[in-house]
Amino acid sequence: MRRVQTFQALTVATLVAGGMAAFSPAAQAVTIPVSCSASSLVAAVNLANSTVAADTLTLASGCTYSMTTAQGLLGANALPIITTPIELIGPATITRSSLLPFRIAEVSGTGDLTLTTGVAFTNGSALGDGGAILNHGAVTLTVSSLVGNIATGNGGGLANVGTAPAATFTGSSVTGNTALLLSGGGIYNGAGGTLTTTGLPMLVSGNLAGLNGGGIAAVNSVATTLTGTTVTNNVAVLGGGVYRQNGVMTTTGSPISANLANNCVGSAPAVPSCTA
Repeated sequence: MRRVQTFQALTVATLVAGGMAAFSPAAQAVTIPVSCSASSLVAAVNLANSTVAADTLTLASGCTYSMTTAQGLLGANALPIITTPIELIGPATITRSSLLPFRIAEVSGTGDLTLTTGVAFTNGSALGDGGAILNHGAVTLTVSSLVGNIATGNGGGLANVGTAPAATFTGSSVTGNTALLLSGGGIYNGAGGTLTTTGLPMLVSGNLAGLNGGGIAAVNSVATTLTGTTVTNNVAVLGGGVYRQNGVMTTTGSPISANLANNCVGSAPAVPSCTA
């Protein structure tokens, strides 16, 4: 059963005595909802990471969480690295608001990140893979979106990398993302990865890759399953819509059309039900 932790407005009471600051016991609680500030969101994720139980964080409805500071020693992510099961419930937007490049989120091998009901990750900028999300564990998007993110490596929107990463998209959109130098402008499903997309509808559009797979690139992945997914108006050198290199791929009711310079050319084996 999912444990929903409750919390009193995500504030930390600070006691000052003799120049020493001490945190009150209330600082250990988790907040639902998470108030509309970047610091509240970071604190909530840190708190959720502190236990192995699954936590649900309800974001302030309609809020734009403007992330101006990156987390961690290398400053690569807007949010603390996700190491436990965490669900973010919207509608809300989490965006990078900085001249410095950093992605929105990274999910570790033990992490499990779920975005539900209109959560958007936007304007992430990674020096490497995964402009919005770098996934080593599990990621689920339900009626949510990755919009306008950029990576210098693979996966402008999301990159599945690592031992056995898994990503599931349902009724979500991956639009306007860029893999500047490599593959998977929208989504990159790498070695060992599993990617599942399903409709309601599901849209992958307006993404760009400097190499292969403007919309989706599946390179030596375990499985890529596209159902009810529209892949259109994406751009890459090869496989403007979908690029496949080895691995199992299934497409059902998923039109791949109007991509440049082609829809799936260069894939080996061919992308099922895709014409040049």
